[in-house]
This record gives sequence, structure tokens and C-alpha cells, in this order.
Amino acid sequence: MQKKLTITMDEQVYEGLHSVIGRRNISQFITALVRPHVLKPDLEAAYKQMAADEAREEEALQWAEATMGDVKDEAR
Repeated sequence: MQKKLTITMDEQVYEGLHSVIGRRNISQFITALVRPHVLKPDLEAAYKQMAADEAREEEALQWAEATMGDVKDEAR
């Protein structure tokens, strides 16, 4: 559910938002900036989402396997 919010800001910031972000993207931009400061992340859901990304998981597995050679040669 979305809520409408009216805020007041400096005119230069307002103009900058319009020129850099674009008129139709300001809400998403502000939401993305504010979200991590006001909501606690659902780490379990995030990890499940990452694990469901098969291409990412394959890349991570390849990276992990490639670094195993580095570890086995280290002095203990």
C-alpha cells in the first residue's frame, strides 16, 4: 500500500531532483534512500531471494571453488 506525503524542501534541491532524477522517479528515489534508515531488513527473506538466483549462486560457487587453492597452500 502506498501513502501520499507532502514535504517541503529547498527550491534548488527540488529543481535538482527534477533535472537529475526525473519527475516520475522522485518517489522511488526517495523511498530507496530512506528505506534502510527506517525499516529493519528481513535478512531471512533476503537470503532466500539471493539463493533463488541460480546464476548468482553458480557464480558464487565458482568463486568459492577457485579460492580453495589459495587456502590449502597457506601455512598453519
